[in-house]
Amino acid sequence: MNKPGKTQARPLSDILRKTIKDAFAKQGFAATELVTRWNEIAGPEIAAHCEPEKIQWPRPYENEDQQPGTLVLRVEGPTAIEIQHLSKIILERVNRFFGWQAVAELRLRQAPLGRRDKPTPPVPDHAAAERIAASLTEISDEKLRQALARLGAAVDKN
Repeated sequence: MNKPGKTQARPLSDILRKTIKDAFAKQGFAATELVTRWNEIAGPEIAAHCEPEKIQWPRPYENEDQQPGTLVLRVEGPTAIEIQHLSKIILERVNRFFGWQAVAELRLRQAPLGRRDKPTPPVPDHAAAERIAASLTEISDEKLRQALARLGAAVDKN
């Protein structure tokens, strides 16, 4: 009996690419880049307060070219008026990203934002870790002593 060949580990992004692409297509996004690169497209100041939710495309009539769509942005309540004032800039940046006039209108939906920036990992305090490690004389394993010292220094910061 033949043994099956070894399977290579594949990145999760390769496995989920089709599923994610289908989910984005249902929301009107032809490409996932509008969502994944929103910070670059809109700029960090704008992207911090809104995110793209979907693009609504009008149905084309017979023999008519595709008309520009409406970009629906999710906006946090207090910043909605500011985003509304910046709508021309946002539309210009989105269309520049696509390379054609893909969106002509902007609609705002007030709701909490779904994504947040990842918290920055704490910076280890080496001096505190060394001080704590020196006090752990009863632990003979050096790696364990250093790990406990780093943990103690991190807890001591908070």
